[in-house]
Amino acid sequence: MSSRIGFIGLGVMGEPICRNLAQKSGGTVTAFDLDPAPLQRLATFGVKSASSVAEVMSSSDVVFMSLPSGEVVYALCHDVNGLLAHARKGQYLVDLSTSPVDTTRVLAQEFEQKGVTFVDSPVARTRAAAESGTLAIMVGATPQVLEHLRSMLATFASDIALCGPVGCGQVVKILNNMVLFETVVAMSEAKAIAERSGVNADVLFKTLMSGSADSFALRNHGMKAIVPGDFPERAFSVKYSRKDLTYALKLAAETKVDARSAHVVDQWFAEAIDKGLGEQYHPVISRLIGG
Repeated sequence: MSSRIGFIGLGVMGEPICRNLAQKSGGTVTAFDLDPAPLQRLATFGVKSASSVAEVMSSSDVVFMSLPSGEVVYALCHDVNGLLAHARKGQYLVDLSTSPVDTTRVLAQEFEQKGVTFVDSPVARTRAAAESGTLAIMVGATPQVLEHLRSMLATFASDIALCGPVGCGQVVKILNNMVLFETVVAMSEAKAIAERSGVNADVLFKTLMSGSADSFALRNHGMKAIVPGDFPERAFSVKYSRKDLTYALKLAAETKVDARSAHVVDQWFAEAIDKGLGEQYHPVISRLIGG
């Protein structure tokens, strides 16, 4: 395991992931974010604060990124004072963000020319899972690269899947989210129909949990958000969800798959954004579906 770890992006998921790395990896962690608040909180756990991404790159052998989108990742890598400019041979760059597959593969080629190994390792599950270190990770890398990084990934993830070479982690993560979003729509439709037919939503979902419709989404997004009507901000918002769904629709178009269910979800996301719900937790679309 490398003793010098860098971390860029300390948002909703990044901050707890970085904290777990600092507490469990046994190495030094240097982090950067535009917001000083998470850096101040993480200092308590021994995380060193960097003043730039250049400082992170110069002081780290393995650098993790947890950023809002693939577009942000690409821009940060190509900035005149960004990651490519300061990359050095032998480093590992691990993208925990959900990014487009083509962008990921282009970046991997560009960093390979610098002798840097680029790995896509998008994370799945909730903020609570990030806090507890029980995220799921979909990795795009060679088996050898994964084994080199595994002990670090295990500090914040309980399930680590090797999905194939670079880019394949993003494929699996994007499709994971697509299936989740479609399931949320299905649950929202079921809730609306049940309530209008005289069945309480709590009764419906608890009963579904004992049947063949049971799922992670039902137990979490259904029971913890849709039933109580709890859709906070600074969770996985409609806007971020639609960004990920856009990546899935792009893949569908490129592979010539008629993903019409995903297009229905996109319509609900667009309507939620139009009605001012874009910053709320994405199951908020259940309010629209329920009328």
